Amino acid sequence: MSAISPIERAIAALRAGRPVGIGASNFLSVETGTQAMLGLLDPERRAPMLISAERAAALGLANERDAAREHGPVEVSHCSWLDRDTARALADPGEDFSRPPIGPLAAVPVEGPREAEAGLTLARLAGLLPALWMVDSAGDERVDPGEIEAAIEAPVATIVARAKLPLDDLPSSQMVAFRDPASGEEHVALLIGAFGGKPPLVRLHSECLTGDVFGSLKCDCGPQLKEALRIIGAEGGGVLLYLRQEGRGIGLANKLRAYSLQDRGLDTVDANRRLGFADDERDYGMASAMLRALGIDRVRLLTNNPNKVAGLEREGIGVVERVAHHMPTNPHNADYLAAKRKRSGHLD
Repeated sequence: MSAISPIERAIAALRAGRPVGIGASNFLSVETGTQAMLGLLDPERRAPMLISAERAAALGLANERDAAREHGPVEVSHCSWLDRDTARALADPGEDFSRPPIGPLAAVPVEGPREAEAGLTLARLAGLLPALWMVDSAGDERVDPGEIEAAIEAPVATIVARAKLPLDDLPSSQMVAFRDPASGEEHVALLIGAFGGKPPLVRLHSECLTGDVFGSLKCDCGPQLKEALRIIGAEGGGVLLYLRQEGRGIGLANKLRAYSLQDRGLDTVDANRRLGFADDERDYGMASAMLRALGIDRVRLLTNNPNKVAGLEREGIGVVERVAHHMPTNPHNADYLAAKRKRSGHLD
C-alpha cells in the first residue's frame, strides 16, 4: 500500500477543521475551523484572514492597493468583531444578498505570498471555500509550498486497477482507475472498442453528480456523457476520461453554492467569481498524464471547449482534430450555455 502523501494529509486536516503548516506559515480553514479551534490557535484574537482576489473584489476591496493584484491572495487585517461566524459570512457569498454590509475591511500586504497562494490552492483542492485564517501555530501536518506547486504543474497519473466493463450497446470496454498520488483523487478512463493505432476519439468529461446521476436540467452534462459514449461506440472505439472536477473544478458543495447565486440572477462566471474562484478552475495536466500512461499522445478531441484543446496541447498531447459536441438546450440551461459561449469562449 502506498504511503499517504503530505498533500493528502494536509487536505484531510483542512477538511477536518485542523490547522496546516505550509512553509513558515500556518493556516486554518474559515469554513471548517471551529471557534474553539480558532481560540486555541489564536488566543490573542489577532489572526488575519486570507481570501482570493476574486472574493476580495466581490467584497469591495479591489480598489485597495494590497487587494489589486489579479488572482493573487488578499490578506484582510483582523479587527475586534472578526470572529468565526463573521469570517464565514464574509467567505460564503450565499448571504451576500440578504445580510447588511460587513466592515470596514482593510487589505494589508500579504505575509509570505508564496505560502499564502499555496494555502488557497490547498483549500481549493480540498473542495473548500478559498478562505483561511493565518494563525501562529499548526499541528503535525506540514507541507512545503513547492510540493503543492509541483502537484499542480506536473501531476502524475498512477494506474491502480483495471477491469473489463460490459456496457449496453457498446463494443468491448474496460475501465482503468488512476490515482493522483499528490491529492489522493481517483479518476477513471473508459477504453471502448479498438482504435487500431490511429489517434483515438477522446472525450474529457468532468464529473457532474447532479447531471450525470440525477439528470439535472441546469446543465447539459448528463446528455453530453450519454451522447459521447454513443459517438465513441459508433466510431468503433475511443476513450472517455471521467475526471474528478465537479463544478468546473470547484467541488460539489461550491457548485451548489454557485447554483444558489445563479438563482439570484448571476451567470455561471460571476457566480464562480463571487465564491472566490476563477471562471474555470480545471486544468488538464491529469488528463494528459492519464493519456500518456495509456500510451496515447495524439487524439481527436470531442469537445466545444477550446480550453480543453489548449490544455492538452500545452501538456504535450497533440490534438489532430476537434470534433464538435452539441446538445439541445432546455428552458433551465439555455442561459447557462449562452454564458459559456459568450464569456468562456465555447464554440458553436
